[in-house]
Formats: sequence, structure tokens, C-alpha cells
Amino acid sequence: MVARDPHRFVNELDAALVDRLIARLESRAKDAVFTRLFDKYATQLDLPPAAQVLEVGCGTGATTRALARRPDFSGRAFGVDQSAAFIEAAGRFAREQDIAGRVEFRVGDAHRLDFGDATFDAVIAHTLISHVTDPMVVLREMVRVVRPGGVVAVFDGDYASLTYGFADHEFGRRMDAALAAASFNNPRVMREMPHLIPKLGLTVKAAWGDAVVEIGRGSYFKSFAETYVPFVIKAGLVPSEAADDWLGAQRRSIEDETFFASCNYYTYLAQRT
Repeated sequence: MVARDPHRFVNELDAALVDRLIARLESRAKDAVFTRLFDKYATQLDLPPAAQVLEVGCGTGATTRALARRPDFSGRAFGVDQSAAFIEAAGRFAREQDIAGRVEFRVGDAHRLDFGDATFDAVIAHTLISHVTDPMVVLREMVRVVRPGGVVAVFDGDYASLTYGFADHEFGRRMDAALAAASFNNPRVMREMPHLIPKLGLTVKAAWGDAVVEIGRGSYFKSFAETYVPFVIKAGLVPSEAADDWLGAQRRSIEDETFFASCNYYTYLAQRT
């Protein structure tokens, strides 16, 4: 079978798998390992008062909601995602957090945004570009709907760098590659951003990388493995018994505090000229 990015094809998944992805997105959003990465670039968006901000491919709205809750944000945040189930969850979580009046979620395609030109002060793609069908088309849409002088923020992982510790190094490399192939349509796209950004009429204001690493204990990468190993098995990239054994070894290494996993993440903040 051919690996199919579950986020790219989320509308083809059954309800149980969609619920698993919802749980993963919400778990990730609460993990301190990951939330610090959003906070790091959110402080540099340099938004005007009453800013209008769009998150493209918002999933369950975790990042949109995090922005709306920031004490330095006084505007309105919008989120768009192709999955009606994700958008329903986003609205529900916003109501539970009593911020529904400051956010708006709607179903939509990142490749064809249903917003007018120059609508937003900032447009964010937070772990989206690695999943989409055509990154350049999505980036062009983001540029179209941001105002001149506004910010396009792209944050995502370089999933070709994803790696877990495993005693059998050869099989470990195979599992690393299988996880990337099964989970991401564009695992190396963040390496291409320095070539893509100038073609979009954008100027890079800041760019940096962060290594997300868990040593001894695992939370972020534990959830990642448990969510996406079933997709590795479904795609036939690794025999199911071997994949299950690998996952069992990761859980044991967390229990005995010998766990290791890492992945590089990159942030690009670019301004529309």
C-alpha cells in the first residue's frame, strides 16, 4: 500500500481515527515541550491593536485559541480547516474555554481560502505545510489574504530529522523513515522555504530552528508514536508485529527512563511587501 498522510486525507478517515487525531492535536497543544515553540514566535508577530489573524489548517483550533488567550492579543482570531469534525471540536473547545466571542472557525480549503485579498494582519500555518497537497499554492493564498506589511508565519517540523532511540539501529532508522512517510506529505518542506519565500513577494524578518528533544522521559513523542504507528502498519511500511514491538520498546524505555527521541522544528516570519 501507499502511505497516505492522515491529516491530508482526514475527510476519508472513519470517526474513530478522526477522534484519535483530535486527541493527538489537543494533547500536543497542552505539552510544554510544544507550547513553548508557539509562544516563542507569537511574541514576535508585532500585531496592531484589534488585529485580525487567520490560522490556516487550524485543526482543532488549539493554536488559534492559544493566540486568543494571550494577554498581549486584543484582536480576533480566525481558523480554517478542511475537516468539519475538527472545526466542530474547535468550536466546542472555544466555548468550554469561554473565548468563543474572540474566535471564529469555519470549514475551508487552505488551497482556496474563502477570504478577500488583504484581509488579515497576520496569517499562520502551524504544522500545516508538511501536510498539504501543494505547499506553494497554500503559501500564495496566505500571501493573498494578508495585508501589505502584514506577517506570514510558517512553523513546522523537518520530519526527515525525526528519530527515536532503538537498540537495533538499522530497524530504528527504518521506523523513523516509516513514521515520516506515513504521517507527512511533505516531510522536508521546511528546508525549501528559503527558496520559496522570495518567490512570494515576502521578506524574511526572522527565521530559526529548535530541536525538540525528550531524554529519559517522553510525552510529546510518546503521543506521536502511539498516534501514528497504526498508520505505518496500515500503509504496510513495516510488518505489524515488528512495529508493535518497536512501540512496546518505546513505552518500556519511558518507564525505565532511558527514552530518547528528537526532531528539528523551524519557524519563518516573513513580511508582505
